[in-house]
Order: sequence, then structure tokens, then C-alpha cells
Amino acid sequence: MINWTRVKTLRDEVGAEDFDDIVDIFIDEVSEMVDRLRKAPKIQNLGEDLHALKGSALNLGFTEFSALCQTGETLAAEGKANEIDLPPILSCFDNSKDAFFEGLKNPAHI
Repeated sequence: MINWTRVKTLRDEVGAEDFDDIVDIFIDEVSEMVDRLRKAPKIQNLGEDLHALKGSALNLGFTEFSALCQTGETLAAEGKANEIDLPPILSCFDNSKDAFFEGLKNPAHI
């Protein structure tokens, strides 16, 4: 679910203090997008939204969430945005976020 090697690499690259800021920004921005998709998804924007979410997710090691976003993005690019099953994607974000914060408590991960 979480690529801890990516998380550690990012933290090493930016430093612990900046890492915390990056995490806060990521969670705020992605949570805002996810909430918008929960409340009022716009089918014409799904591909773009999922592309943005995928990129953010990869940067912070949310591999499973990123993969689901990629699948949805591909469907949208094929003109099949109406076939995207959003609830599992959005649920995966919630589960990934929980696993991420729980994992940050484990020094072996970072």
C-alpha cells in the first residue's frame, strides 16, 4: 500500500522538517480533491483529476492509490469515464492515509 523506500528517499532528500511540510501540503490538497470527488464528481474532469492524484500519490509512496488512479485515468482517456468506479479509489486513499500515518510511527520505515 505504501512504498516506504520512496517515503524514506523523499525525507532524506528534503530533510525531516521540510518533509513534514510536504506531507501536510499533500494531505490537504489530495483530501480536498478526494472530498470534491466524493461530493460532486465531474465526469468530464475525472481523467485530469485522477492524473493529478496519481502524481501526488506517487511522490509520497501511495502506490496502491496511485495504481487505482492510473486505471481510472486510462478509462477516461479511452472515453470510458462513466465506467470509473470512484468509491474503491476514494476508500483506498483513506486506507492509504491511515497506513501512512501509522507507519510513520515506526522508525524502521523512515
